Amino acid sequence: MVDKSDVKEVAENARINLEDGETEKFAEDFENILEMFETIDEIDTEDVEPAFHPVDVKPKSRDDKPGDCLEKEQVFKNTENEEDGYFKGPSA
Repeated sequence: MVDKSDVKEVAENARINLEDGETEKFAEDFENILEMFETIDEIDTEDVEPAFHPVDVKPKSRDDKPGDCLEKEQVFKNTENEEDGYFKGPSA
């Protein structure tokens, strides 16, 4: 069963601020979603062939060719999040 503490943990990991009323609603929503997955898990797929794509699809890709690189000053000129020549990310 999904409770409010589970929802708060997920919201914290996703960096989403939730009000108390929202945590209760999301707990119900998560519970419903998990029930749907349990229903899907009950389907017998033992003799089912894998799906196929009716049209032959080939990924479009390009050759990876090196190009001109930016100078360090250009890379960091529009950010304040630089430290010792690296981008600074948020601390955990």
